[in-house]
Amino acid sequence: MSEASRYLLALAKQKIQAYTNHPLAKAAIIAGSTATGEADYYSDIEMFIYYEQLPTKEELQLARQRNKGSEPIRIFDGVSEGHFGEFYFVDGVQFQVGNSTIASCEREIAAVLEDLDVDSPRQKILSGILDAIPVYGDDLILQWKQKIADYPDALAHAMVKKYLDFFPVWALQSHLAARDATLFYHQIRLEIGQNLLGVLAGLNQVYYSTFQFKRMRKFIESLNISPHNLYERIEQLFRQEPLSASSEIQALVRETVDLIEQHMPEIDTSKVRAALDREEHIWSPTSNQA
Repeated sequence: MSEASRYLLALAKQKIQAYTNHPLAKAAIIAGSTATGEADYYSDIEMFIYYEQLPTKEELQLARQRNKGSEPIRIFDGVSEGHFGEFYFVDGVQFQVGNSTIASCEREIAAVLEDLDVDSPRQKILSGILDAIPVYGDDLILQWKQKIADYPDALAHAMVKKYLDFFPVWALQSHLAARDATLFYHQIRLEIGQNLLGVLAGLNQVYYSTFQFKRMRKFIESLNISPHNLYERIEQLFRQEPLSASSEIQALVRETVDLIEQHMPEIDTSKVRAALDREEHIWSPTSNQA
């Protein structure tokens, strides 16, 4: 654990008591880089408190004041759905405090594990709970962790199907080079990179969301099934010239499709296979016009 993480963890454990002392509080966690030990001196503190019923906004404001927190720089007000969050500063450190009912959190978990939500940032929430440090109500947090750790096969299939979508940039290299398409080309690279990781997340049964995706190296190193040297190759995609990057994208997509067919053969990869074989096309005027 980094020195910054130790400092933030001690601070978080102290300040979270302003919330866990509330009689309705049933559990609490410290999440993010503070919990995983990867924090640095730019990092914030993420902590979440779970209640039978949400305290009033006035009670939550009092908890912030007890922590000597600044006025909120951002508020996430979803009281009607069972959650309320604030961002504020304490001694120069940004605190991200999420307050949620137990029922609301369990709905989020069910949306992913049962309803197979692959579009929203909810998987980031589940991953955060899985890595979090419980500081109050450990039994409830342990139940959630065990449930989340049991990654459903149906979710794995849904993830692969969702992200199995790659724009065939390798068949448009000259086309794009002849046009002023810089932003479009960067957009293609980003989307393909995100989709590659989404497919591989499904194959490896690892939670993944494109929302504020960080620490790519650590994520890729957690994958048992992936193309070789994946991290370095994705990094290089954004440093290469367009023509070179297009060829490498094609190779990465091909290797990823190979892995799908090896480990999840029931998934239909025919459309992507056909796209991989597409070649550049250019037409010429003819002299046979009427």
